[in-house]
Amino acid sequence: MLTALIFLLILMLLVLIHEAGHFFIAKWLGIKVEEFGFGFPPRAFSIKKGETLYSINWLPIGGFVKLYGEDEAGGGKIKPSAISHQLSADLGRAFFARPAWQRVLVVFAGVVMNFLLAVVIISYLYGVTGVSVPGDKVSITGTSPSSPAQMAGLSKGDLIKSINGVSIKSAEELTVFTQKHLGEKLSLVIERNDKAQSVEIIPRKNYPAGQGPMGVSITTNVIIKKYPWYQAPVVGTIEAAKTSWMIAASLGKTVFDLVTKAQVPQGVAGPIGIAQLTGQFVQIGPIAVLSLISLLSLNLAILNVLPIPALDGGRLFFILIELVTRKKVNQKYENYAHALGMVVLLTLIAIITLHDIFRIFSGQPLLPK
Repeated sequence: MLTALIFLLILMLLVLIHEAGHFFIAKWLGIKVEEFGFGFPPRAFSIKKGETLYSINWLPIGGFVKLYGEDEAGGGKIKPSAISHQLSADLGRAFFARPAWQRVLVVFAGVVMNFLLAVVIISYLYGVTGVSVPGDKVSITGTSPSSPAQMAGLSKGDLIKSINGVSIKSAEELTVFTQKHLGEKLSLVIERNDKAQSVEIIPRKNYPAGQGPMGVSITTNVIIKKYPWYQAPVVGTIEAAKTSWMIAASLGKTVFDLVTKAQVPQGVAGPIGIAQLTGQFVQIGPIAVLSLISLLSLNLAILNVLPIPALDGGRLFFILIELVTRKKVNQKYENYAHALGMVVLLTLIAIITLHDIFRIFSGQPLLPK
């Protein structure tokens, strides 16, 4: 129950932040907001404040801000021909009647808000709580019986400082260097009890599975790093941008696998999978939950910026067409595109959800090991 509640709260936060971007920019520009909804219809509960209806709907997989004149123009409810130099108060506040730059701001505001939420969280983690980052010390965590490491006298707790005079600062560096010098005598400088010692070792060309050439298990130490308050937002923005790029690349691969292999790649999750992942992060602690929120917020931002009808990126795409051609896209056809896009998105969510259910019942892990 705790996991379900936290998952619901996270979902509400991400949706409200995203839709609040659309809402406040539209209000700021004087565009009439007809409804601010959490979830998708059918409607469960609603209350009207001023000219805007605030609703909670039964399908908690998103949210929406309904702007006056956003979809109706050309659909029969509002006639663009009714707009003249003598605009009525309502027609003047219709979304479709506003300049393209204002519509771009409104559409893009949700994506910006999700990105800013991630920046705030990451900045807080880097500036207040600190984050775990790889250090520059490689320590031995164990040796295999009768292995070169054991015969050379290496033991748990030793720090590997250099190999053949080359400074070693990560486990990967040691592994790469060793693979290039199999069967050769190597000189290691280790640190034991705060004292440096030299050790000679010959990494094996042939070795038992799971042992490695030296027969030693190693790890790079982890340190907690904090940044001053004035640096944390800069670092947070950079890290959010890097993570966004990785999400975009991963999303591209996911789409490629879905199209070419007709299968959902491992690690891709729908609402059920994300709820399961939330439970794992809850067990780790609050800092992990904050990291998850920032990651999900960036995922939502990247997904929405894609030029897919029914998403913000799809609406932005039609506005850009208008800017290039200097002619509005027929609203009726745009509405058809958005409706088709919504059907495709809901179908994908259903497929991924079924995949999540099958994975859970078959005991498969969410993330690759």
